[in-house]
Amino acid sequence: MTDTPHIAITGAAGYIGSRVAREIQETHPDWELTAIDNFYLAKVRSIGDLEIDHVDIRNRDRLEAALDGADVVLHLAAVSGVDDCQENQDLAYDVNVQGTNNVAWFCRKTGAGLVFPFSMAVLGDPEAFPITVDQPRGPMNWYGRTKLLSERAIDTFAEGTFPAHQYMISNLYGSHDVDGTTVSKGTVINFFVSRAKAGEPLTVYEPGTQSRNYVHVVDVARAYVRSCERLLDQLAAGETGVEKYEVASDEDPSVETVANLVADIAAEETGERPEVKLVENPRADDETLTDTFEVDTSRARNKLGWNAERNIESVVREIFAEE
Repeated sequence: MTDTPHIAITGAAGYIGSRVAREIQETHPDWELTAIDNFYLAKVRSIGDLEIDHVDIRNRDRLEAALDGADVVLHLAAVSGVDDCQENQDLAYDVNVQGTNNVAWFCRKTGAGLVFPFSMAVLGDPEAFPITVDQPRGPMNWYGRTKLLSERAIDTFAEGTFPAHQYMISNLYGSHDVDGTTVSKGTVINFFVSRAKAGEPLTVYEPGTQSRNYVHVVDVARAYVRSCERLLDQLAAGETGVEKYEVASDEDPSVETVANLVADIAAEETGERPEVKLVENPRADDETLTDTFEVDTSRARNKLGWNAERNIESVVREIFAEE
């Protein structure tokens, strides 16, 4: 490892990856950064003076050439989302499973540290609350299965060879700005806010009481920075193997509660309250319908020094105040 840490980010043009790059630039401006993406859905091509190279993680030779010299790889390239993975199963397998194996194999050969998010989708229906990374796996959809295959592969690759952090991330929300471009994603809260701003009904899948834990994209990016710092220390100490963290907040409202919160704030800010409407749930057979979703985040707080700082209400108010 050189005196100046070298951090590589796959999926750097994406929703989380672009914010991670920005957080590193602001927190550690002296670090060397490599950013790659295949631009499958991304709008961003550069972040400040950091150019994002067009590299597909499925091409192992090009991937390894791009990552050459990296001390830590933040692996964020993925086909994300239940629907996209279900509709494009071959692509999801090639990217999420084979691509991740390629990244982990690079780390095994070079000893570079790795951070990989495997998502709460690996759990399926959680068997107990609060949720922890130690609970049994039982994914209910192809997205969750691809993430579980990758989680297990990294467990195997990292043992005795390189240090890795694996994240169980809860439901993301929020947006961020990259050089004047707003980077967002069709997550539940983002969907409600965009509908409310357009004066359209907020459609909630039945029964509406299903709870989710929500964490802001900027808070998640901060966790990646903390992992980089810890992994660099672990590399210096010769540590190997996997640590797993719950990256979540203490907010786990029902979907209907979130919709009503957004509608109430819209009414305050615009004078018009959008309708909150329950609709048939097309995913009822492969979705967790529990009315609580508490997550134990003590591991991330105690070992990474990380906790979520943003809350749903203040973020929604900020978005409306920007109008």
